[in-house]
Amino acid sequence: MRLRRAGGSALLIECHDGEHVEAWRAELWRRRAAGELEVTDIVPGARTVLLDGVAPETAALVESWPEPAPAATADGPLVEIPVTFGGEDLPDVATRWQVPVEEAVDRLLATPLTVAFCGFAPGFAYLRGLPEECAVPRLDAPRPRVPAGSVGLAGAYAGIYPTASPGGWRLVGKTSQNLFDVRREPPALLVPGTRVRLVRA
Repeated sequence: MRLRRAGGSALLIECHDGEHVEAWRAELWRRRAAGELEVTDIVPGARTVLLDGVAPETAALVESWPEPAPAATADGPLVEIPVTFGGEDLPDVATRWQVPVEEAVDRLLATPLTVAFCGFAPGFAYLRGLPEECAVPRLDAPRPRVPAGSVGLAGAYAGIYPTASPGGWRLVGKTSQNLFDVRREPPALLVPGTRVRLVRA
């Protein structure tokens, strides 16, 4: 772990990989809930965790803590997302995986996913859990409009578009699940640490 200052009131923890990020995210949330850490926000990323709104002495405090051990299994709440498979890029994904389309769907259904971090758009969760051999590249050119609820793959992540927007992920299905609602607390259905299971709609 490497700790750097970010602006006047933030700290950035640089991590080795996504599992290291999740370990720090869970530990920081635990310490905040226990009153051991005063911070405005904890924002995980692909390989970093940002602590925003911290006191000057927080850096020394965080550096004094032992490295958190990666959890054997994710223990966040489980959310099942009903998906109708048949996205326009599903045949291409199956070809890249060198399996029939139905086997590609079965692989997605059997893969336990976890929200690593959120970004790109409100309510857009980057879901980790796909093995490295299932990573697929983004499209060479993004689509000008991807419908809300589209389930896609990019790199080693799966993701679901909460609203219609441009996007370059490879689309494998669609859900009617409402992922972001400003009237809900929290507004995003999928927050870091949440376990996600794709199920047939």
